[in-house]
Amino acid sequence: MARIHRIGSYIFIALVLIAGVAFIARQMADDAMIAAANAFTESLSPTEKEQCVMTLSDSTRTIWHFLPVASFDRYGMSLGELSDEQDQLVFDLMRSALSKKGFEKAEAIIALENILKVLEKDNPTRDADQYHIAIYGKPAKDDMWGWGISGHHLSLHFTMVDGKMSTTPTFMGSNPGEVKSGPKKGLRVLKAEEDLGLALINALPADQQNKAIILSEAPREIFTAAQSKVDPLDKVGIKFSELAREHQKMLYDIILEYANAMPAELAQQRMDKIHKAGWDDILFAWAGVTNRSAGHYYRIQGPTFLIEFDNTQNDANHVHTVWRDFDGDFGRDLLKAHYHDEHGHHSH
Repeated sequence: MARIHRIGSYIFIALVLIAGVAFIARQMADDAMIAAANAFTESLSPTEKEQCVMTLSDSTRTIWHFLPVASFDRYGMSLGELSDEQDQLVFDLMRSALSKKGFEKAEAIIALENILKVLEKDNPTRDADQYHIAIYGKPAKDDMWGWGISGHHLSLHFTMVDGKMSTTPTFMGSNPGEVKSGPKKGLRVLKAEEDLGLALINALPADQQNKAIILSEAPREIFTAAQSKVDPLDKVGIKFSELAREHQKMLYDIILEYANAMPAELAQQRMDKIHKAGWDDILFAWAGVTNRSAGHYYRIQGPTFLIEFDNTQNDANHVHTVWRDFDGDFGRDLLKAHYHDEHGHHSH
């Protein structure tokens, strides 16, 4: 009996230590992001700050899109308007906010503009310098602040409130989905997101595959597009609870691939939030063909979040992916909790 108690104590201590290490890691990541954001803002001239630094309540913070630059204005300053040294500080900020894998994807997405420019005979809208950064509020641990970078096929948004971090919306796209010629031939920036989805839909037995497929033709675009706020989509597809264990693991791995665009501690927060809300009712839905020959789409929807993947345009060689939180995009849930707590504190 004493030995069982000792083992239980060791497990408890181990869990406490793991939680402590995760907490310290998150604090270090937060500190790195704050330091990188301040290094960038301190590099700005007064005129540049006017254009690039806004309040957290500024309405532009929740406006975003992923179209080529000529289509719409963006907020903040573009890489092209900043110096080379400032551009490096922007990339340092991105590096602090993403995992190594996530940063490599983001960097590759930006670099695809140069490939598109060649493919499209010097199309002026294909410009790797047209990614805009904006800072909202004063980057500090005890303050509320955020930042975003947005351009063609990349839109990242971070909001920190009371030491907690929101990381959505997170949009990553890839055009071309696969580079078919030139020095980068064979490159597929979002290969894992596509291949993991295809593997799952093709692994399902026929009856479950039929249930998962909601449309015979894939939509031309992700359903939520670039909406500022999204609500749950139709509850269609097959539930996590209906899947065999090996297929549950495959679905889990898809979600983890998206979560892992963020540093380990933020990815773990995303997964913990999903776990808390429950796995059973998470839905996997597919549209279109079940291979890469033509348009295909999938989505994963849980009580708190939505992932969409679409590869339909340009003869199914043009990928869009997004992670949305129904209450948490742009830190809305964190801000709501902050003001609720603040109001409650003052009311006593």
